[in-house]
Amino acid sequence: MKPLTTQDVLSIDEYERSREAFRRRIIELKQRRRLSVGNLITMVFENRETVLFQIQEMVRAERILRPERVSEEVAMYNEQIPGAGELSATLMIEVTDPSQVKPVLDRLKGIDRGQTVGLRVGPHLVYGTFEQGRSNEEKISAVHYVRFSVPEAVKALMEDSAVPMQVVMTHPRYQAVQSVSEEMRRSLLEDLVGGR
Repeated sequence: MKPLTTQDVLSIDEYERSREAFRRRIIELKQRRRLSVGNLITMVFENRETVLFQIQEMVRAERILRPERVSEEVAMYNEQIPGAGELSATLMIEVTDPSQVKPVLDRLKGIDRGQTVGLRVGPHLVYGTFEQGRSNEEKISAVHYVRFSVPEAVKALMEDSAVPMQVVMTHPRYQAVQSVSEEMRRSLLEDLVGGR
């Protein structure tokens, strides 16, 4: 998937004029790309459009006007765009009770290390690789970025809707499996063939 450039980012004034329609479109897109895995984990599979939306919202909220600052945001967010043969997701640990945030996050330490989240397609299990620096021995972030390098054989099976596809959590203290809908599967296949 082609990385974003500063030319893709609208000025704040231009964005304000088109924001409502863009927001609606991205909300609909993210609904097709969002998956709850168990009762604590939600994953949103990112693509060029979802990342551009995050940049536009950041530029708007922070009133970023200087071109070099916009360029820094683009460079940082481009890390979330999947490369060739990859899928990319934001993984969120969601805790609604404020008193449980620390205990739950403590329980999930290590979720970003080793083989803890995978895509199962038929007999294949493709584990994700996490962006590092979002946790240490003392604490863990509630938001993580994970990439899946999808071999051609797995991609071919994804194209066959008769072959089951699931997201699998295999952390020692959190196991869950969630089936991927046909709509989400088609959207992810778009990413794997170059996406938008």
